[in-house]
Amino acid sequence: MKADLNIENKVLTIQQQITFFNQSNDTLKSIVLNDWNNAFSAKNTPLAKRFSDEFYRGFHLAKEEERGGTNNLIISDSNKMVLSWERPEKNPDLIEIKLGRILLPNQKIVLNLNYITKIPSDKFTKYGYNNSGTIHLKNWFLTPARFENHDFIRYSNTNLDDIANAYSSFEINLKTPNNFEVTSDLKSSLSTISDSFANYNLSGNSRADFNLIIEPKNHFESYKNNAVEVLTDLRNNKIEPIQKSIVIDRIVNFANELIGKYPHEKIVVSQTDYDRNPFYGLNQLPSFISPFTDEFLFEIKFLKTYLNEYLKKSLQLDPRKDNWIYDGLQVYAMMKYMDENHPNTKMMGTISNIRLLNSYNIANIGFNDQYSYLYMLMARKNLDQALGDSKNTLIKFNEQIASKYRSGLSIRFLDDYLQNETVPASIKQFYSLNLTQQVSRTNFETILKSNTDKNINWFFNTIINSRAIIDYKFSSVKKTQDSITFSVINKTETPIPIPVYGTKKGAVVFKQWLDIEECDSTFTFPRNGADKIVLNLKNEVPEFNLRNNWKKLDGFFPNNRPVKFVFLKDLEDPYYNQVLYVPSIYYNLYDGITPGLRLHNKTILDKPFTFDINPSYSTRSNNLSGSASFAVNQNYRNSTLFNVRYSISGSYFHYAQDASYLRLNPMVQLRIREPNFRDNRKQLILLRQVIVNREKSAFAMDNAPSSYSIFNARYVNTKTEVTNHFNFSSDIQISGKFGKINGEIEYRKLFENNRQINLRFYAGSFLYNKTESDFFSFATDRPTDYLFDYNYFGRSESTGFYSQQFIMAEGGFKSKMETPFANRWITSLNASVSIWNWIEIYGDVGFIKNKNQNKDFIFDSGIRLNLVTDYFELYFPVYSNRGWEITQNNYNEKVRFIITFSPKTLINLFNRKWF
Repeated sequence: MKADLNIENKVLTIQQQITFFNQSNDTLKSIVLNDWNNAFSAKNTPLAKRFSDEFYRGFHLAKEEERGGTNNLIISDSNKMVLSWERPEKNPDLIEIKLGRILLPNQKIVLNLNYITKIPSDKFTKYGYNNSGTIHLKNWFLTPARFENHDFIRYSNTNLDDIANAYSSFEINLKTPNNFEVTSDLKSSLSTISDSFANYNLSGNSRADFNLIIEPKNHFESYKNNAVEVLTDLRNNKIEPIQKSIVIDRIVNFANELIGKYPHEKIVVSQTDYDRNPFYGLNQLPSFISPFTDEFLFEIKFLKTYLNEYLKKSLQLDPRKDNWIYDGLQVYAMMKYMDENHPNTKMMGTISNIRLLNSYNIANIGFNDQYSYLYMLMARKNLDQALGDSKNTLIKFNEQIASKYRSGLSIRFLDDYLQNETVPASIKQFYSLNLTQQVSRTNFETILKSNTDKNINWFFNTIINSRAIIDYKFSSVKKTQDSITFSVINKTETPIPIPVYGTKKGAVVFKQWLDIEECDSTFTFPRNGADKIVLNLKNEVPEFNLRNNWKKLDGFFPNNRPVKFVFLKDLEDPYYNQVLYVPSIYYNLYDGITPGLRLHNKTILDKPFTFDINPSYSTRSNNLSGSASFAVNQNYRNSTLFNVRYSISGSYFHYAQDASYLRLNPMVQLRIREPNFRDNRKQLILLRQVIVNREKSAFAMDNAPSSYSIFNARYVNTKTEVTNHFNFSSDIQISGKFGKINGEIEYRKLFENNRQINLRFYAGSFLYNKTESDFFSFATDRPTDYLFDYNYFGRSESTGFYSQQFIMAEGGFKSKMETPFANRWITSLNASVSIWNWIEIYGDVGFIKNKNQNKDFIFDSGIRLNLVTDYFELYFPVYSNRGWEITQNNYNEKVRFIITFSPKTLINLFNRKWF
C-alpha cells in the first residue's frame, strides 16, 4: 500500500494491492472487504444507528467535514480489468467484489485498489483526528474480511472494536508532512525525508490489524525487555520513568507466563485505547480525592490496556461471536495479577483505612470483589445477558462492564473448581494452537475438557450459553461436636458446583466443593471446630443471592441478622439487615422547606423487598409530613413480561396553605420488554387504587369532595432514541362519581438537517360524570392533579409565579384559556419545530366540549426554549384565542416553565445510554 496523507484536508490517497490466497476448500465467486471507515459517511449507517440507540447526539449533529468515508474507489485485477463491486444495502461499510473468474481452493488473485480515505474527527469514537493535530488511525483502509464456515463474516462497524479481518501480511509506504512523526506496532523505518515530506516504510506479518498514530510531536515512550518493545503514551507525569519501566516489565512477563509469548516485536498501549475502555471504578475519581497511589493507577491502567491489546492482536478468534473469551481472559488475568501483586488492596483503596468507614461493606471488600458486584448490578435488574451472546447484541453496560466481568469471574470459578492448574495450562495450550491456525470457542472447550476428568458441560451450557442464575441455600443443618450434616436446596434448579466452607471466628477451617445434581442432597463433614458454615464464602461462583448462604452453628438463633444503620449508601452485606439513613429535603409552597430523614433498605443492588420511609417536618405549616412506600419485586427470567412490582405507598403533605391531604396508593406494575435487549421499546401496564383524603380549605375553593377513591388502569408503550421518539399511552379511571378514558400519542423526530419536530395528540372523554365541579374535569392548560401524581410546587395557585408551572398533560396548552376545563370530552394537538439549536416555535389546537354547551375551538402559539427536554423548558406565548398575548399587560405572568429538581429523574438522562 502507498498512502499519501493530506493533513489539511484530513484525507489519505491510497494505492493498494491485495494478493488474496484462497486457503479454504470453497470456490469463491466474490470477495468481501471491510471498509469500516465508510461507517462515518452518513447518518443512517449501522454506526449512526448505534449512536442514536445509545443517546449520543454528537454524530448526528456533526458537520459534514467532521465525518469520514471512502471515496473514488476503483478496483481492477492483475490484467487491469476493472472489477464491479457493491455495498450491501444494510452494510454500507462492506464491499463485495465480483470476481471476473472463480477462485479455486489454493489459488491466488491480485486486486489493485485506488481510493481516498476521509479521516473522521476523534470526537465520535476517540479514533481519528483531533484539534491538536494528532491522528490516531483505526480501520482506515480496505482489508479482506475473515472467511469462516464457507462464507465471509459480514460485520458492520458499531463502535465495538470487533472488526473481523483476515490475517494478512503488510507492506506499507506512508507519505506524511515532514513535521509529523509516526508511531506504529509494525516494523517501521524512515526511508526518505525532504523539505516537505517524509516517507515511512511499515511492515508486518500474520496480523489482523495494527496501530498507526501520526502526530506533530511523538508522545510515545519506548520500553523494551527481552520479550517485546512497548510503546505507550499513558498519561501519568507524577511517576518516574524507572517506576514505569518496572511496572511494564512486570506486566509483560506476567502475561507471557500466564498466557504465552506475544507474537510480534512491538505493541502499542495508548491513552486513546484506555479512554475507550477505562477501568470503571474509584480510580477514575479526581486526583485530589483519589484513594490510590499514582503508581498503582498507572499500573492498573497499563494492565487493563496492555492485556486488551495483547489479546486482540494475538488471538485469531471471531471478535464478535467469541468476545467472551477475550473478555474472560483479560479479566481473569487482571484478577490473578492483583492476587499475586496486590493481595490486600481494597476496592476503595486507602479510603478503607478511615475508621469512620469501617462499618461500610463497600470499604471492606477486596479489590477483586468489585467485579462480582458490578455483574450482580445487572442480574438483579434482570438485564444480564448470556456470556456467549454476540457482542453487538449486548446493551452498553453489559458490553463494557457486567458481561466482561462475569466472563472473567466464570473462568476464575472454573479454575478454582478444577484446581491442579488445569485452566492456566488449558489457556496456554489454546494460545499455542491459536498461533498456528484460526480458532474458535469450540477449540477452547475441547482443550478444557481434554485436561480434566470432571464433567464440565455445565460450564458451557449454563454459565456461558444461558442467562440461568445460581442461588443455593441451606435447608437443614444438624451438628455434633465432631461433625456437621446438612442439605442444600438449589433454588433455581441450575446444577452448578458450589463450595462450602467451615469458619471459626472468621478463619477458614475446611473447604469442600459440592457436585450437586439434585436439590435434596445431604452431606456430612468433620466439623473441625467450625462455628459457622457458609456456601460460596469467597464468591467463587457468580451467585445471585448471598444472603441465604450461611448458618451459625452456635447460639440460640442460628441465623439472626443484626440491624446495621448506615449513612447514605452501601453495598449489600449478606450478614446484616441494613437500614440506610440520609437527610432529605422537599419543597412546596404550602409546606415550605421540608427537611426529613429518609430510612430505606435500597443498597446498590436491587432487592426483592424494599421499603422507603421518609418522615419530615413542614417548616411553614409547623407539623409532621412525609411519605412511605413498601414494594415487592418479582423478576421473570425467560419472558417478555420481565418484572412485576407490587407496592403500596402513602404521602401526607399540604395542597393549600391551610389544608393537608393524605394519599394511599396500592399498585401493581407490569413491565414488558422486547426479546432483543438493545431494543429501546418499553411497555408498562399499571393497575392501582388511589385513595385520597383532603382537608377542606378556605383558600382552594374547588368544590371537590374531601375524600375519594379512584381505580386507575394505564398502558404505556414507548420507544426512544436520539433521532426518534414514540410514545403511546392509554388511561382509564373509574370511581363512584365519574368514569373517564383517554389516550395520548407522542412523536419526536430529529431530521438529517438537525431540525426537530415534536408532535403530541391527546383525546379524552367521560364515560359518565355525576360531579358538580371541574375538579375531575379535563384541563386545557393546568390539570388539577386530583391523583397527586405531579410534582406541583403550588398546586392550588391560580395566579402568580407558581401558577405558571407547566406540566405536559391532558390538553397541554401553554396559554391560559378562558374555558380551562372540559367536563364531556377534549382533543388537542400540540406541536413544536426547532428553528435554531434549542429555540423552537410551538402551536396547540384543540376542541373541548362541556355539558349543555357547543364545542369550542381553542388554540395558542409561541416560542419554546427546549433547554433540556422534559426537565428544563420555558414557553413564551405569542398568539392565542386571547389575541396577541405578547402585547398584553403583565406578560411576564403568562410565561410558563418546566423545572425538574428530582435527582433520580435527572440521573435517568445518564442511565439511559447504559441500560
